[in-house]
Amino acid sequence: MTDLVSDDTVRVGYLTSQYPATSHTFIRREVAALRGQGMVLDTFSVRAPAQAELKAQTDRDEAASTFTILRQPLGRFAGAHLAEFARAPARYLSNAWFALRHRAPGVRNGLLALAHFAESIVLARELRRRGIGHLHNHFANSAATVGLLAARQVGIGWSFTIHGVSEFDYPAGLTLAAKIESAAFVACVSYFGRAQAERLTDPIVWPKLAIVRCGLELDQLPPPAVSSMPPGALNLVAVGRLSAEKGFAGLLDALASLGEASGVHLRLVGDGPLRAELEAQVVRLGLEQKVAFLGRLPEAETLAAIAASDALVLSSFMEGLPIVLMEALALGKPVIASRVAGIPELVRDGETGLLFSPSQWDELAAAIRTLATDPALRRRMGAEGPRVIAREFDVQQSARVLRSLFREHARSGSIRPVRPS
Repeated sequence: MTDLVSDDTVRVGYLTSQYPATSHTFIRREVAALRGQGMVLDTFSVRAPAQAELKAQTDRDEAASTFTILRQPLGRFAGAHLAEFARAPARYLSNAWFALRHRAPGVRNGLLALAHFAESIVLARELRRRGIGHLHNHFANSAATVGLLAARQVGIGWSFTIHGVSEFDYPAGLTLAAKIESAAFVACVSYFGRAQAERLTDPIVWPKLAIVRCGLELDQLPPPAVSSMPPGALNLVAVGRLSAEKGFAGLLDALASLGEASGVHLRLVGDGPLRAELEAQVVRLGLEQKVAFLGRLPEAETLAAIAASDALVLSSFMEGLPIVLMEALALGKPVIASRVAGIPELVRDGETGLLFSPSQWDELAAAIRTLATDPALRRRMGAEGPRVIAREFDVQQSARVLRSLFREHARSGSIRPVRPS
């Protein structure tokens, strides 16, 4: 059992593949909430965000204060490896061997494992320099491998948050059980995710799996607009990466099936590899006057787009517990979403929104038609959403749970800096 230490001695590190990221604003919110509750928290990133992702001043400030591994010069890589080998050669070599075993099969993945090890030693040196007592990752991806290796090298606690179905797929799923067994604790954003983690692991490790919801800064949300659309008309908004798993092609087919006389309009917020194909599909279906592509927007503008809509639609084939659904509900907007993963834990069918079977585009079209023709139903659902979010998805509540877990698992003897940062 590790020593329980107070907030003024705990220094926690947060590592992600990219920080900050437009699609992961919930991590920045979580970081801010933890700092606001007294945690000393440093952020780390494997790679730097593109300038296009730093539209908001808050993101620019976070990027400036984040230690980015792949921005470090080669000399720093070499120096870190020499220093860590000299300090603890047996641990260094053990970690290198662990890295080569903790991977998917194949020559390419072997080379990636060596790259992860190289990155982890640079991170380990910085963690030691700053006196970090516990390291936390979001997502069980390659950055989590880097984090696990770095924490092992320094000898501190390590944990991570499981979000979505992709973390159980190849290649991340191959090493997920080992990551869970190595972690001090694992935060699961949904009961569905926790159940999948339990499916992969021995019951003896199940107590490590804690439910920690992603949350919203409820006091920072814009005021919602009141719809003035007549019956039969509906202003929909959809937010997400324009990629295959989001099901936007099916959403467009559903809109087209409503007919030319339909008063339903859709605004798509986001960008991605399928944008050109989706734009061509809009033209092919004759939806040019009904669908608008807004591209990637900063967080404030995305929230404003949701607030100005009548409802939000999510057509994904796979999800975790989508933040955008929380945002819409908190803003008093009914939602239409596919019945996958943790979504039914958030959306109450018939109370805060309508659920449809994934890939059943006729069901999706029927749900859109229902909301378009029943303004009273939209108002009732919209009124219930904020109450649901306030009870379970406030970022301050989530931060309190994480703060307790960090305090429990940070070791007081491991967090004295080598030298001031």
